[in-house]
Amino acid sequence: MVKVAIAGGSGVLGRSLVDVLANQSKHEGIILTRKASDVELGLPSFVVNYDDVASLTKFLDENKVDTIISAFGINKTSLSRSQNNLIKAADASSVTRRFIPSSFAIKYPEDGPAILPLLQSYFDSIEMLRNSGLEWAVVHNGTFLDYFFPPSGIKTYYNHGTLVVDMLNNSAAIPGTGDEVLAFTYTFDVAKFVIAAVDLESWPTELRIIGTRLTFNELIELAEKAKGKKFTVTYDNLDKLRRFEISELPGHEKDYPKFPKEVLLPFLSIFERWMAEGHGDLEYRGSLNEMFPDIETLTAQELMEVYWKVG
Repeated sequence: MVKVAIAGGSGVLGRSLVDVLANQSKHEGIILTRKASDVELGLPSFVVNYDDVASLTKFLDENKVDTIISAFGINKTSLSRSQNNLIKAADASSVTRRFIPSSFAIKYPEDGPAILPLLQSYFDSIEMLRNSGLEWAVVHNGTFLDYFFPPSGIKTYYNHGTLVVDMLNNSAAIPGTGDEVLAFTYTFDVAKFVIAAVDLESWPTELRIIGTRLTFNELIELAEKAKGKKFTVTYDNLDKLRRFEISELPGHEKDYPKFPKEVLLPFLSIFERWMAEGHGDLEYRGSLNEMFPDIETLTAQELMEVYWKVG
C-alpha cells in the first residue's frame, strides 16, 4: 500500500480519480487543494500552498506521499506555477517517487504551443519531469466519451459541452473527412486505469487508455440508429480548421455566457484540427487496456444502444 495524492481533485477528471481511489482498498488517497471546501469529496483534503516549494516538500515528506496524480486544468496558472512547483517539491522530497502530470487527452503535437500557447506550460512540465529523479508518465486517453452523454442516466462530472456531435439537437460538424480513427474514453474508465497503474512495478513514460476506437462517421451511424433520427451533418475541411473556424452547432450556444462565441469556436477548432490531422488515435499495443484486461470500458456502441436508444 502506498499513499496517492490527487492534485486538482475537485475538477472533472479529478473528481473521477478521487471517486475511484476512495472506493478501493489497495492504496491510501488524499486530495491536495488550494483552499478549504465544505464539499465532501470522499477522501481527506489538505490545503497546500502551491507557491511555496519548501512547504510542499515538507508536506509530501511528513505525509509520506509516494505518488502524485495531477489533474489541474490546462490554464496558465495551474500548469506554469502550481504543477511545476509540485514537480519541484516531489523531486526534492525524500519520499515521493512517482508523478503523473495533468494531460488526460490526445497526444498533443510537439508544435502545439505555436497555435495554442497554453500548451507550452504542459511541455515545460514534461521537460521538468525528464530532468528530475522522479518516475513519471503522461496519460493519453484520446477524447472524453462524456462529450456525447445524455443529460442524465450515467455518472459524469463533465458539464456536457458540445464537441463535433450535438446529440441533443441531432446535428454534427465533423472535422476532416469523418473517416479518421479516433480514441474515445469515459472519464471514469480513465480513472480506473490510472489508479490500477499505481500497482505497476515500473511505468513507461506514456500510459495509453482506450475506451473505444472509431471514426466520427461511425459514431454518427450509431447515434442515428439509437435515436431513430437522421442527423444534420456538415464537414469542416482542414483549410477551414487551420483558419481557426468551425461550423456552429446549436449546442454551442449554451456555453457562450461562459465562453463567448469568438473565443469558444476558435479554441475548439484547434482540437478538431488535430483530430483531422490524425493526432486523436492511440495504439492498443502496450496500452493499460492490454496490461489490465479485466477492466471493462464503456464503448461508444454501448453508450448509444443503452443510454440513447429510443423505445
